[in-house]
Amino acid sequence: MGEVQERNKQIVARYWDAMYTHDWEAVAGFFTAEASYMDVGSGESGGGARGPDQIVARLRLGLEPVERHTHEPGLVVAEGPVVVTEHLEVWWFHTGEVVRHPFTSVMELDSDGLITRWWDYSNLSNLLDNAPRWWLEHIASGWRSTLDA
Repeated sequence: MGEVQERNKQIVARYWDAMYTHDWEAVAGFFTAEASYMDVGSGESGGGARGPDQIVARLRLGLEPVERHTHEPGLVVAEGPVVVTEHLEVWWFHTGEVVRHPFTSVMELDSDGLITRWWDYSNLSNLLDNAPRWWLEHIASGWRSTLDA
């Protein structure tokens, strides 16, 4: 594997560490100003979250109300500027629900090692069908307001 691919895999691994410890300032620092993040298959229009501030706001909206969540990385593949991570998140809600959510993330990095594009591919209905209603209502009402801010 080339030096760039190995560097990119290490950057993405550090990104996951920052995200799962909720170090939001560090998380923001991994993205370019124009970066995009989208849950592919969610039906959202406009390309999802744009730029570090919107990306972090979106992550915080979904993850901060969760009592605990863990990350189990699996296969990681790098080719050119792209890193693909197959992983599993486990979400524990204070109301007792536990959701095991497998997915694949595709991240593209620029020559400086910053993430320009992050697209998640999952069976989103797995999360939506098993998460508590209060969390779904929180997400539905909160995401629109973060875009308007």
